[in-house]
Amino acid sequence: MSTEENVIVLGGQDWEDIVAAARTGEAGERIVVNMGPQHPSTHGVLRLILEIEGETVTEARCGIGYLHTGIEKNLEYRTWTQGVTFVTRMDYLSPFFNETAYCLGVEQLLGITEDIPARASVVRVMLMELNRISSHLVALATGGMELGAMTPMFFGFRERELILSVFEAITGLRMNNAYIRPGGLAADLPEDGADRVAELLTILPGRLGELEDLLTESYIWKARTQGIGYLDLTGCMALGITGPVLRSTGLPHDLRKTQPYCGYDTYDFDVVTDTGADCYGRYLIRVGEMHQSLRIVAQCLDRLEPGPVMIADKKLAWPADLQVGPDGLGNSPA
Repeated sequence: MSTEENVIVLGGQDWEDIVAAARTGEAGERIVVNMGPQHPSTHGVLRLILEIEGETVTEARCGIGYLHTGIEKNLEYRTWTQGVTFVTRMDYLSPFFNETAYCLGVEQLLGITEDIPARASVVRVMLMELNRISSHLVALATGGMELGAMTPMFFGFRERELILSVFEAITGLRMNNAYIRPGGLAADLPEDGADRVAELLTILPGRLGELEDLLTESYIWKARTQGIGYLDLTGCMALGITGPVLRSTGLPHDLRKTQPYCGYDTYDFDVVTDTGADCYGRYLIRVGEMHQSLRIVAQCLDRLEPGPVMIADKKLAWPADLQVGPDGLGNSPA
């Protein structure tokens, strides 16, 4: 070994890249780091290969495919009612959206879309909008925690707990509810269901305002989100991006308006947009959408008229008219 030989320290990337960097002298202070496969809930679904110059990430490549649930294949061997148990777990932060999308598809295939009771559709919308709030709260809470702010995490999950408690009162479960079924709902609201939702409408506006006060004008929050994760409209269209990321480019594309379902075209609400096309703009959109969801939930409560929550055709309706057996568990002979 000659005394003039250079020592290059690199790690994490492919060997060919290391050799190329060594030959061209481009190694510099660049560090390649593997982030994951990881996930906030430890599923291990995403691997990021990060190239870092000092504290700046100059390039990020993603490796996907670390988690496959087999849900689609499982559904091939289940009844349409059993399928709800699977799809509600596709995104455990927004189970009611998964259930509704699946059931709307089944109902369209069965040709019973127009037969769904009005009360069932209203309850579906109400639960989806509450679910939207709880999902956005997780995004804001964990986003704050990841940037070093613990208080937004406490506030966000405090409010989410209120919503999940209402979900439990209505469906029996906090998550993965399997409550929305082809043809309607698994059961009607409990006697105090509407009152508990109304109580949420008195609590949440002020609580959401507290969360906004913590983040919206925070110097640190803005410094770490403004101009970060920039993706303009062209990029969104090329990648098929939807949701708040797309609406942060200024495009007011919301399926509740452009392709209404469950009667969304009869509700009064605004599509929230921003033009920043960055993380801060997406934050502002989620905050605005939570307030719009409260508007929609209030309208749902006004529309809750007595009536059935499942289609009348017993060949398709579920559950059947069953009684609990003498042991309190199984079905009775009757």
